[in-house]
Amino acid sequence: MPLDANFAADLTAALRLRRMNEGLRLLGEAERELGSFGPETPEAARLLFLIAQWVDVGYRDHRFIDSLLERFPQDCRRRLPVEDFLRLRMAEAFRDLAAGELDSAIATLDLVLRTSGDLSLLSLEAVAHFWKGRAHRKRGEYETSLKHIARAREMAQADGDEIFTAVIQVQESWLLFQKGLSKEAFQMLDQAESVLKLTDHFVALGNIESARGRIVRRSGEYSRALEHFSRAVDVYSRRDPNHVNVARALVNAAYVQRLLALQLRKRIEMKSRSGKARSVVASQGSVSRETPLARYQRVWQEAVDSLTRAHEIYALHTHFDGIGKVLLNLGYLHLDRGDIERAYSEATKAYEIGVQQDDHILMARARILESALENAHVEEQTGEEVDVAVHANRARLYSEEALSLSQSTQNRRLLAGACIARGITAANDFFQDWETARRYATEATGLIGPGENDHLVEDLALLKSRIVRASGINDLLRGWSEGIVGNKTFQQITEEFAEIVIPKVWLREEKKISRVASSLSVSPKKVRRILRNSGVVDA
Repeated sequence: MPLDANFAADLTAALRLRRMNEGLRLLGEAERELGSFGPETPEAARLLFLIAQWVDVGYRDHRFIDSLLERFPQDCRRRLPVEDFLRLRMAEAFRDLAAGELDSAIATLDLVLRTSGDLSLLSLEAVAHFWKGRAHRKRGEYETSLKHIARAREMAQADGDEIFTAVIQVQESWLLFQKGLSKEAFQMLDQAESVLKLTDHFVALGNIESARGRIVRRSGEYSRALEHFSRAVDVYSRRDPNHVNVARALVNAAYVQRLLALQLRKRIEMKSRSGKARSVVASQGSVSRETPLARYQRVWQEAVDSLTRAHEIYALHTHFDGIGKVLLNLGYLHLDRGDIERAYSEATKAYEIGVQQDDHILMARARILESALENAHVEEQTGEEVDVAVHANRARLYSEEALSLSQSTQNRRLLAGACIARGITAANDFFQDWETARRYATEATGLIGPGENDHLVEDLALLKSRIVRASGINDLLRGWSEGIVGNKTFQQITEEFAEIVIPKVWLREEKKISRVASSLSVSPKKVRRILRNSGVVDA
């Protein structure tokens, strides 16, 4: 198929309507001609930008863009008209975005947006804002990202492009969710899906399922989240079973599978301590062959299998950021099993990838994991006393570095996780620095939004429970009575007081939430939240 004006027009129409099969068929039929594509090809820059957009929606990957860009040397670029020069730079920007070279992508898109203002290139500017918003999102700069994503949507709407508007809304919904607007995020996803379900744009439709999974995961609905991620994998696979987004959904699924496995293990340990384990197993024997322990092991292995498959896909695309996330999740799974050395190996490799990619989010998460691993050494008292001191100080170093890295982003939950890591380190058996632990627990509490009920809440509850048990309630109340409140607000003091009083009343009222609510004239919802936050009941 010749790479002429008709080919470009047909490919553009297929992209605008997200007729994916048609567009991919056109590109497949032109594969031989694309092998000789270069500056002499009619409207080469326009076609190059168009192909970059097709790569964005599922055609090949950024390495194909590399092979095309190599055919446009600097001498050739200097002779291009301004509009064509901008289109070529847009292809370069997308290549950097897809390869994780975010600083370069943002700088190039800044140049395009500054230059294109007077040229009335509405569709090009909309795509530039869209890609720039995604680059800022990957860097954890959510406010800046939302500004560009919203601008892209406005321009797409002004251009009458309903389908591109829906694609942008999928990204916008996640940013709204990051601001705590879960209801609005879900509504936007539903609105986008109503448009996109009329297309065969399986990548965008998979993104919708993946976004829903991440939203419900944060509320602690792990089984429901896993269903969304499984559907996302199925939808992505309808386009390409090795699509990079399949790997991303598998990593999200593995993350949830690990949390489910932890819940199962916690129940097993609680039943074991209460002496109920044998009776439970015996009663289940006639109903199901799978014991609680076997189920835990199965779910844990499913998480490992999901990550193994994700690693294979990311390796096919040389997607280092994704590989880093796989390693990080594997590290946590090995930590859960007590295999500290193997977990440390995965965490170290993840951190190195973060450094190479200048990915502060990945680096911070790796340091949080490394802090947990060092604290595990401290709690187990491995080695001589001097070794415990080394591990404790490393835990503090890693948790402080995680704090610094997370503060360079706008990811409040990353910062909350770093605060919890710092608090846990302060509260370990070596430091027992209860004031520092309490300060970071308070800061983390302020960062966790309403309605969030996931592992971060559980980790924070465990930290608070340890602080209360070790530092003593009497000392805390005595300090308050003398006006020693530190930097806490009255609301924070009220919340801490509730976490002391409500669990005691709950025990006195025979663990009946409704009776506690009636006795203290507070809502049952608040009683449940306080009990959960104080570590008394499971999330």
